[in-house]
Amino acid sequence: MGDEWTAIAKVYDPLKAGSIDGTDDRPHDRGVQRAMLAKYKPRKAQLDGDPDCTLFVSRLNPDTDERSLLKAFQKYGDIVTVTVVRDIVTGFSKCYGFVEFKKEKSAIRARQDAHEDVVDERVLFVDWEFSRSLPGWVPRRLGGGFGGQKESGQLRFGGRDRPFKKPINLHHKGSYQPRDVRGYADNEDRHKHRDRYDEGRRDKDRYQSRDRDKDRERDSRDKDRERDSYRDRGRERDKDKD
Repeated sequence: MGDEWTAIAKVYDPLKAGSIDGTDDRPHDRGVQRAMLAKYKPRKAQLDGDPDCTLFVSRLNPDTDERSLLKAFQKYGDIVTVTVVRDIVTGFSKCYGFVEFKKEKSAIRARQDAHEDVVDERVLFVDWEFSRSLPGWVPRRLGGGFGGQKESGQLRFGGRDRPFKKPINLHHKGSYQPRDVRGYADNEDRHKHRDRYDEGRRDKDRYQSRDRDKDRERDSRDKDRERDSYRDRGRERDKDKD
């Protein structure tokens, strides 16, 4: 992610994508490990148009075909190609595809407005085609990608579906600074806390000392009054004897 924190990844890093805030320093599932070792190159036969004008469309109804996508997206501008990705053996839809526009501004508008539109009773997910536009990209089938289902235990963050959460200990300049188990960022922070603690202890000791002095003064006054009372009683008894 670089020094500046962003909710959306500017460079794809499988290790960071596997972390909710992009700060993991070790993979937490095998998919991340597989993605870190992968050497991915997009298939030119599948994508050969302008990446800045191409959108990725997923969560399609299995029955949605190219004509349905064309009908849903042609209102945003002139379309060059529409592709629904299918299994090479069965021919069944893999429930995602690509739409390439003639102009980039049309793609920008479609990404904004067509996201979460309903086509064939399915809510669409629309984003950029990352295989050629996002450096370091690794697709889902190799352990990378973005999003995912909680049930899989292999969520990927940094994309539109699941952006990074801001790290709790992120400083205002945007740099992440790890803290020790007690929550201190560095020795200076620890010493400041210790100084505040010592100052508090000194104040408490001063107050306790003052309270003890007051108690001793009160006890001394009580004893003096008691002695004076005994003396007065003694004098009265002596007068009665006379």
